[in-house]
Amino acid sequence: MIKFLAAYRPLIDLFLLQSGYALSQYIVLRAGVFSIASAGLAAIGAYVAALLTMRLGLSPILSIPIGAVAGLASALLISWPLARLRGVYQAIATLAFVQIVLSLNLYAEAVTGGAMGLNGIPSLVGTWTLLPVLIGVGYVVTAVNANKLGRAFEAMRQDEAVAASLGVSVTLNQSIAFGLSGAIAGLYGGLEAFHSYALEPNQFGFAFVVATLSYVVFGGRRSVLGPIIGTAVLVALPELARPLAENRTLAYGVLLMLVINFMPRGIVDSLLEYVHRRRMARP
Repeated sequence: MIKFLAAYRPLIDLFLLQSGYALSQYIVLRAGVFSIASAGLAAIGAYVAALLTMRLGLSPILSIPIGAVAGLASALLISWPLARLRGVYQAIATLAFVQIVLSLNLYAEAVTGGAMGLNGIPSLVGTWTLLPVLIGVGYVVTAVNANKLGRAFEAMRQDEAVAASLGVSVTLNQSIAFGLSGAIAGLYGGLEAFHSYALEPNQFGFAFVVATLSYVVFGGRRSVLGPIIGTAVLVALPELARPLAENRTLAYGVLLMLVINFMPRGIVDSLLEYVHRRRMARP
């Protein structure tokens, strides 16, 4: 067991980090908001946390929570104009936000290091930091789903007009969903900064957007386990498909297409629905 953990620790750490980003993406999709801003919010949290430690000498114990607050504040700031948009227009606007953040990190060389990024960040975050943080974030998201706020998110996801007729403030609850997503993304951006020694702008670019969306679409966007299981499968897939060598990306795409076509709710949500139907069918 110890040898297994030692051999696959980088993969386990990658899974723990990507699961956090997947939960950030999950929380806005759960509320019916088609936002893909998690990449930009994670970049803000990562750079803020790293710069506070490298330039101001602040302890990472303080820098990482401040990065989470920066992600939260940024998410709340963009939530109000985005509340006027719906569907694909929200996706386009949040993608533009990601591109703006990427450009700022790329061209503000005096602060962010530009294309070279930030190097020499203290590597202080490992598996035994990431694991309890993921458990804590998973607990918070589960608690949100189980209370009045989670029911409001579900109503908005199904039909905003009906939710509004039931007294749900769509604008306010969308802002709360954005804020939670930004806090989680900023937190994990800070954790990644102190895990990977270095940051560079394209690290939080379009590939990041596609990956986080894939985790939620593949796993499911109703249960909290959905994005976590989706992350586990898709992170492990390159290792499982190693014999395919150059065709690993093709296998990744084919698997996603199969799930989207035959299990559109994701593998976890589809399995849970199947089990529920079986139970209901029993005499």
